[in-house]
Amino acid sequence: MIKAFFLIFEPIAAWDRVVQARHNIPFILFLFLLPMLFLVGGVESWGLIALGKWQPAYQKLRGFQLPEHLHEVVIFELSVFLLALATVFISAYVVKTISGTFREKCSFRQAFTLVAYSLSPMFLLRLLDTMPNVNPGVTWAIGITLTIWVLYQGVPRILMPDPTHAFGLYLSTVIVLVLTTGLARLLPGLYILGMVDFHHSWLTQNFPMLFGH
Repeated sequence: MIKAFFLIFEPIAAWDRVVQARHNIPFILFLFLLPMLFLVGGVESWGLIALGKWQPAYQKLRGFQLPEHLHEVVIFELSVFLLALATVFISAYVVKTISGTFREKCSFRQAFTLVAYSLSPMFLLRLLDTMPNVNPGVTWAIGITLTIWVLYQGVPRILMPDPTHAFGLYLSTVIVLVLTTGLARLLPGLYILGMVDFHHSWLTQNFPMLFGH
């Protein structure tokens, strides 16, 4: 998590340290990404349970008190966690594929390193979702803006493209991350705001155990 702050406020120095370290995927996954996602998910769960969430669709503050809402909170946070993890791996794969179109095909380790560290400010901004009146769309918008800022220094250092292709590869990576993270945050965001009701959905009818029915 501290690395995310350095990437925001001292991106050049932070990326240079990442390049020098040359950590492999398991190191980044288990010692950087997963701890941060677990911590953010835990804080967000506490916010739902202790403070609730304002739902504009119903104009009310919905509580998620224990024990009656424990199952719902666990399923929600697990879904958010898995979507975040999938976003990193899918985005890394797409970035690796796209880099080949610029004649500078990178390795999956390079793409994963770039995506995992670049998205850390956006994951960090989810801590603001603990506040009842904060819309998840707002934290995503601020977070992805910071990610775009961090990416600008990361792409040339991690992917090492030819200077003539660097900006095009940067823009392509930005588009990939905006789309994947936006889609990953859309459904959970709509659900927590009360705009999607799973209790009467096809998923609930066919997989009642997932929703406590």
